[in-house]
Amino acid sequence: MALRIATWNINSIRLRIGLLARLAEELAPDVICLQETKCPDEHFPLDAVRAMGFEHIAMRGMKGYNGVAILSRLPIAVREQDPNWCEKGDCRHLGAMLDAPGGPIELHDFYVPAGGDIADPVANPKFAHKLDFVMEATAWAKSRAGAPRRVMLGDLNIAPLEQDVWSHKQLLDVVSHTPVETTALKRWMAEGEWYDAMRHFVPADQKLYTWWSYRAKDWAAADRGRRLDHIWVSPDLVGSLAACTVHKPARGWTQASDHVPVMLEINL
Repeated sequence: MALRIATWNINSIRLRIGLLARLAEELAPDVICLQETKCPDEHFPLDAVRAMGFEHIAMRGMKGYNGVAILSRLPIAVREQDPNWCEKGDCRHLGAMLDAPGGPIELHDFYVPAGGDIADPVANPKFAHKLDFVMEATAWAKSRAGAPRRVMLGDLNIAPLEQDVWSHKQLLDVVSHTPVETTALKRWMAEGEWYDAMRHFVPADQKLYTWWSYRAKDWAAADRGRRLDHIWVSPDLVGSLAACTVHKPARGWTQASDHVPVMLEINL
């Protein structure tokens, strides 16, 4: 079986429920992990999601901000034991065990804080929160490093490699590509024994983006993108990686999110 797992910062599930249906139709994923659902759990559009074929739904949401959700065609069980990051309870992570062929897959959906506009943790509490969040996640990932069949994905709000941004030199002091952030993300990956599944298919010396700003008058012509969305897998799944799709056409949809969906296929 080829298991298809997609991640997408949807930027409001209720506003873009029609685009979610389009994603489900065009990519045919088995699992969709969403970020920035911006929806309290009691208002989550369960009926509309189930009509797309996703019978198994877990969500962790709040009004107007943040929020993550896992939509699955396969049974899932929420991991209630995972941390409350920075003791904020701000709905930035959802872990679940996916009932997959060959055994369960430990799946983690993350929405890392964006960090504001000033890359100074003293002057900018949002940036300090981002660094603290990644530091906590790194320590936790290190404690889980030996666990089998793990997939971690989501909007990590950091573009770690030079070719993950349109201009490495011009963005070195811009939040999402500063050295302190990229170093922290690489440490998270290394200490958690994670493997960058997207770069398995697109070499590190080639441009790879998943986000294009709303500020550009013509995002496609400017093509000033960043890779803020990621999919990582544990070492035991590397040999099973089959394909990875960055669904760039989604950035041109009417009322599009500024992020595009990314889907990984794993042969199980």
